[in-house]
Amino acid sequence: MDIVRTVIEQALWAATRAPSVHNTQPWRFVVAPPYVELHLDRDRVLPVVDPAGREARMSCGAALYNLRLAIEVAGRGVVLDLLPDEHRPDLLAVLRVSGVRAVAPRQTTLMRAVPLRRTNRWPFIERPVPSEHRNVLFHAAEEERAHLIVLDTPKKLDTFATLLRRAEHLQQEDPDFQHELRVWADRDVDHAEDGVPRSAGGPRPAGGSLLTPRQFHPGVAVERPFEQEPLVVMLTTHGDTHGDHVRAGLAMQHVLLSATKLGLSASFLSQAVEVPAVRAALRTRLDVRGYPQAVLRVGYGHPVGRTPRRPVSAVTTVRGKSQS
Repeated sequence: MDIVRTVIEQALWAATRAPSVHNTQPWRFVVAPPYVELHLDRDRVLPVVDPAGREARMSCGAALYNLRLAIEVAGRGVVLDLLPDEHRPDLLAVLRVSGVRAVAPRQTTLMRAVPLRRTNRWPFIERPVPSEHRNVLFHAAEEERAHLIVLDTPKKLDTFATLLRRAEHLQQEDPDFQHELRVWADRDVDHAEDGVPRSAGGPRPAGGSLLTPRQFHPGVAVERPFEQEPLVVMLTTHGDTHGDHVRAGLAMQHVLLSATKLGLSASFLSQAVEVPAVRAALRTRLDVRGYPQAVLRVGYGHPVGRTPRRPVSAVTTVRGKSQS
C-alpha cells in the first residue's frame, strides 16, 4: 500500500498541471489508497461565464486524464468510474489503482509532455500542420469517445471567425463578465497560485487578423498580427451531460499532450462555446452533429511561460478509507 500511496502522490502533481478555465483549477481530490475521488470545487466555478459548470467539469476531466496517465506510466492499472453517485453530482469520478501492468512507450512520451504543455496566446508561425500530425490529434480525441473536427475550408473558418467575433463582442459589452475576468487576470505574478497573470497573456491582434483571441489584459500595448491560415479544431461530444463534459476534458487533455509531443502549441478560443446562442449557432452554421465543447487554435509557436498552480496539498484531502 505504501507503493500505491507514493504512486498516487506523484500522480496528483501531474493532475494539477492540467489547464482550466481562467486557470481556476476547480478540482478537489480525496485520497484513500487505492482510491482517489475527483470532486468539482463549487467555490471555483465561474458564475458568469460558466454558470452551469460545463467548463469546470471539462477542466476536471483534463486533470483526471493526467492523473490516470501518471498512474499508468508508474506501471499500475487504473479502474475508472465516472459520476458514480447520482445523488452526489459533484463527485465526478472515482479512480482505483489496480495491479502491476506494462507501460506503453506512447504513454511515457505523453507523460513527458505534461510539464511542457503550455497555453500559447501568442501568434503562431505561418507554417501548416501536416496531415499526419492532424491525424494524431484526431485519434487522441477518438480514444476518449470524443470527436475532433477540423475547420479546414475558408468558408468554415470565416463562419467560425464571424461567430467568434460575435461572442467576443457580447462578452466585451457585459460588465459582469469583464469584472469576473479582471478578478482572475489581475494576479501578482510573483505570488499567484491561480489565474492568468500578465506574463501568461498575449498581444492584441493587429487589424486584419482573422481570429479574435481573448484579451485577459486589454491594456497591453503590444500588438501583433496573428496567422492568416490557422489550424482551428473543434472538440465535440455526442451528448451534453455532465459525463460528456468530463469525457470532453479527458479528450481535450489527450489532444493537448499529443500536440505538445509533436512540437505543436495550442490556445483556446473559448468565447464561441461560452455564449449559449453562439454555441448553438456553431452546430447549425457549421453543420456539427455533436455538441461543441472546446475550440483550439493549433500551430507552431515560440516558447512561452507557464501559468501558476496551487500546491497539491491545497487541493487534496487524505482519508483513512474511501468514502465513495
